[in-house]
Amino acid sequence: MHLKRSVLKNKPDYVLLRAAFMLILLFCSFSLFSQTSIKGTVVDAKSNETLPGVAISVKNASTGASSDVDGNYEMRLAPGKYTIVASYLSYTTLEITDVEVKKGEVTTLDIPMYESAQALNEVVVVGLGRINSEVALLNSMKNSTSVVSGISAQQISKSQDRDASEVIKRIPGISILDDKFVVARGLSQRYNNVWVNNSAIPSSESDTRSFSFDIIPSSQIENIMIVKSPQPELPADFSGGFIKVETKGIPNENAMQISYGLGVNTQTQFNDFKYNKGSGTDFLGFDSGMRSLSGSVKGSLDNSDAAAVTDATQNGFNNDWAVKSKKPLPDQRFSFLINRKYQTGDNSLWGLIAALNYSNTTKTYTDMENSRYGVYDSAKDEPVYLYKYTDDQYTTDVRVGALANLIYRPNDRNKFEFRNIFNQLGRNRYTDRDGYQYISALYIQRKAEYIYNSRMTYSGQFAGNHMLSDKDNLDWTLGFSYANKKQPDRRMINWDENGFVGDAYEGQLMIDQNQISRDFTNVDEYTYSLGTNYSHTFSFDNGLKPVLKAGAYGEYRDRNYKNRAFYYRWNRNNMPEDFAYRDVINEILIPENYDANKLYIYEDTDNRNSYSGTNTLAAGYVAVNLPIDKWNIYAGARIEHNKMELESYTTIKENTTKTADYTYTDIFPSLNISYTINKQNLLRLAYGRSINRQEFREVSSSVYYDFDMFSDVRGNADLRPAYINNFDVRYEFYPSSSEIISLALFYKNFKDPIEWTYLDAGGSYTYTFINAKSANNYGIELDIKKSLDFIGLKNLSLTFNGAIIDSKVKFAEDAINDHDRPMQGQSPYLINTGLFYQNDNWGLTSSLLYNIIGKRIVGIGKVDTSEGSSINNDIPDMYEMPRNTIDFSITKKFGKMWEINAGIKDILAQKVQFKQFPKFEDSEGNLQEREQVTKEFKPGRNISVTARLNF
Repeated sequence: MHLKRSVLKNKPDYVLLRAAFMLILLFCSFSLFSQTSIKGTVVDAKSNETLPGVAISVKNASTGASSDVDGNYEMRLAPGKYTIVASYLSYTTLEITDVEVKKGEVTTLDIPMYESAQALNEVVVVGLGRINSEVALLNSMKNSTSVVSGISAQQISKSQDRDASEVIKRIPGISILDDKFVVARGLSQRYNNVWVNNSAIPSSESDTRSFSFDIIPSSQIENIMIVKSPQPELPADFSGGFIKVETKGIPNENAMQISYGLGVNTQTQFNDFKYNKGSGTDFLGFDSGMRSLSGSVKGSLDNSDAAAVTDATQNGFNNDWAVKSKKPLPDQRFSFLINRKYQTGDNSLWGLIAALNYSNTTKTYTDMENSRYGVYDSAKDEPVYLYKYTDDQYTTDVRVGALANLIYRPNDRNKFEFRNIFNQLGRNRYTDRDGYQYISALYIQRKAEYIYNSRMTYSGQFAGNHMLSDKDNLDWTLGFSYANKKQPDRRMINWDENGFVGDAYEGQLMIDQNQISRDFTNVDEYTYSLGTNYSHTFSFDNGLKPVLKAGAYGEYRDRNYKNRAFYYRWNRNNMPEDFAYRDVINEILIPENYDANKLYIYEDTDNRNSYSGTNTLAAGYVAVNLPIDKWNIYAGARIEHNKMELESYTTIKENTTKTADYTYTDIFPSLNISYTINKQNLLRLAYGRSINRQEFREVSSSVYYDFDMFSDVRGNADLRPAYINNFDVRYEFYPSSSEIISLALFYKNFKDPIEWTYLDAGGSYTYTFINAKSANNYGIELDIKKSLDFIGLKNLSLTFNGAIIDSKVKFAEDAINDHDRPMQGQSPYLINTGLFYQNDNWGLTSSLLYNIIGKRIVGIGKVDTSEGSSINNDIPDMYEMPRNTIDFSITKKFGKMWEINAGIKDILAQKVQFKQFPKFEDSEGNLQEREQVTKEFKPGRNISVTARLNF
């Protein structure tokens, strides 16, 4: 062996399941008992003191380990010769070549590390503390002062997860709502906070307080860490989890990667796909302006000006309503990544990572059940439909993502970072709906919705970290984020059947005045932030080394929401008698009918549906970290002053406005205690107070029609913030540097929790937000990452994380329609598990992943609290039902450059179902329960193949 200091170089379900398991077992049979190990101790070459947390890896392979608290490490390797790389903060990176591992033997390799001050001029020092491997992630979790869970880029690469929403649900206690919103520990998206690269990022949605995780491609992620117990240095506005997304950092070596993938969905690519022609830039994720207002409609339309109305009808809009059909191409995915590291003569270091991601995918849901029920008819023992629809939905999603991170480290004590992440998502969807509405009378209906929306987010940070002395450290972050959501020209057509007996047109579908609509919405939100943290370590003669921390944070948000609405009307005297019954697309919405005296556009914009707002947050904190023998106590308090101002219109047409002020100043204490039982076992206790504030949309008077729920959504100006007390206990066991078994208990108590509710106007719902009286949320989480070598399966590892959660929301006694129930979005259980195979000699990896969540409330019901009422008058809550999902992927490397990945996602392809369970007392006084399907569709299987070229 030679030791040297070196410069780093620049079809049926069961058949599919059986095949997947047989493939795994085949891999195991080839590798069983073929591996042995290499182990040793890492020490400081000068003092001979052991070094914990040193990253040990095999060059040009994904195998790695980290030294434990006693400096010991161990890696399991197949027989052969390897180059071992050791890197550590402020120490010279070492390469140990020609390390021979023999079959059936344990190779001992002790590693001496040299401080960078002792290094020769040509030696590159790596000290950037990246958390992109499982070893580094677990080491970070172990050394954290709070309760933390996470996932690294290394584990992400083993799955087929395409965006952050798919990645994050692999973390204990996490599930995803609507394919993009995080539910942490049973708490909906509003109770979670998101930072990207240690900086605030605005909500990418116009109607919810949330961040849409589907907008960040998985290939841009370095790691995701979820802080589950409050800390003084973090904003207090979270309770479920504070989600910290870190994008790719400085590379270990110069590299370039290009990947291209194809995919098909069994419900989509082999069937007809309906669509309306889009703009020339739809393939880039945004509209070119084809759907925008033009001409005389750019300003407010004077409905009394015939010439302006005619011009607007003829020229102000995209008037192509044709619905075409095609067989969609396979889904396309492309990514490009380049890493560069530059070493200058004075031993300073520059690092650059840039990435570009693109995807163009289609999705078809046909024969989708979409219904709403009234009070169950207990006398007839049958459901009562208020709405019963069947939807065919066709969606095209285009994502464009770019990342550019530049890191400069002039010396060992200073580091500067300039991080940028940009993502654009364009979605074009056409929905065809048939069915009926039964509110006071039966209406046979058909509906169509043409909707395109684009979401864009940019987040940039300029940050610095400075080791002022051996005892003092200062870091700061200056951040700017921008989010935009455009929904240009959402078009809806509503048909009703003529039900008049004896009428000449009886039984024919017709349109009426205002039943063809177009609306335009746009949201812009800017976020500016500045934060700084300072820490000082004290040293006492008795060996005590407490750390004092203090910091400040400021954040300013500016949001502007605009809405415009239009309807089509016609002059009955100038149109044929059967005009309303004609083919809407080919005979009604045609150029020869567009005139102020025939078929014309009418602006019905309500200014009250637009608003603007600002939010200013000023915060400071002080904390102390006190290590006493095996104990570590981290205590502190944070003070936050938050002022939200919302300017909204008070009238429909005039520009008169009013401003509402929501100002609060609060102190948030927190305490995190850990006890190190030994080098492998750790116990944590945590308490913290947090808050959940109202958002702009939730207190505004604006109303938005949700086509999927066939209901309006509006805000509530009387909302109050919710305050939460959070308690955590967690036991952590680290069998090795790459393994963990943890068990956590948590309890949360809410005052004035903000919940989703609705107002019933005889079957027509308006959804809004209210404060409940209180709520409790508690549960248990189990997380396991374990190699299976202890049972002879040396190439296999297992991950498992599961949670059992319960909650109860309590409402005031005089609450109308609301009832005590679990919190919306809370699943009673969650299970994520995975079996991973890795054979470095063959360049082969594979994974088999399983996920299920328990049924959770996604729509609240109604309890009749009037005098003399009974359970027979109630409408039950709506639940999203559990479904088993299994994903399988396999990756094979060909030499050093080529890599092929193939996989099947959602192998079982079980139906997505939403149900209600009405209860009633029958005529004999017995309690009965029935089942009603409110929504149901088939998602199909996703089959993909991706090729990667590495330079």
